Amino acid sequence: MIRSCAGGWCLLFLAAIFPGVHLQGNGRSTQAASHSELPSEAQIYQLPVLWPIETTPFVGTYTVENHAGITCIKATMGVEYIVIEKKKSWYFNLDPSRVITNGLCGKDTAVLFLTLPGYAASLQFTFKKGATLDFYVTDLAAHLSPRPVCLGCANKTYSGSITHDKLFAAGDGQSFKCSSVSLLPTSSELRIKLVHLQVQAFRVPTFLYGQEVDCWTDFYKELIPIIIGATVLTLVLTALLTFLLIKDRHRTGYVRI
Repeated sequence: MIRSCAGGWCLLFLAAIFPGVHLQGNGRSTQAASHSELPSEAQIYQLPVLWPIETTPFVGTYTVENHAGITCIKATMGVEYIVIEKKKSWYFNLDPSRVITNGLCGKDTAVLFLTLPGYAASLQFTFKKGATLDFYVTDLAAHLSPRPVCLGCANKTYSGSITHDKLFAAGDGQSFKCSSVSLLPTSSELRIKLVHLQVQAFRVPTFLYGQEVDCWTDFYKELIPIIIGATVLTLVLTALLTFLLIKDRHRTGYVRI
């Protein structure tokens, strides 16, 4: 992907030639700027492209630190946006190498804010500290401004949120982990899929995560083989005992004269 170009006129030329390409400067609009006012460090970014085929997203690790440099949020995950348009699903994976990480660290509230250049996509997690010193995500907000899915289709922005919930809960000093897929419906048109998720907030170790708390899906996946094994063992023992009992009855059923 093209990152920069020598000269402001070159940037404007590229933005005019390639559809879906926009200019990003230092918080300034380039639409009405003159040649001398063009940002010297303008960047070219492209709107997200929706794909009809689903692929596994890359996993990234994102952290938020306070003013003292102490981490208050650490999150590892792969993020996929699922757009429902005219009963058809379209997919966009968040590239960790392009994500801009921001946030805040409060006493009882912490926020992780992930964005792409130009605010083409965003994902925000709001963490709360519970009364029993546990933590959880109480609000999740998502936003995606992709290229139109067809020629002649209008630009459309998809957004949604989950509020006042208790997602990804774990105790103080612990981390929430879910190897299974977490599918979060934020609106009728936008869903967020998280893979290989692990998060910890407020009291975060310097390097590794704290003690892991598995999600229910992972717990059941681990429990089902144990239940099946125990059931099979019970059936085998029952069959063996039944066979021995019948054999013993046959022996005692005949008396030698």
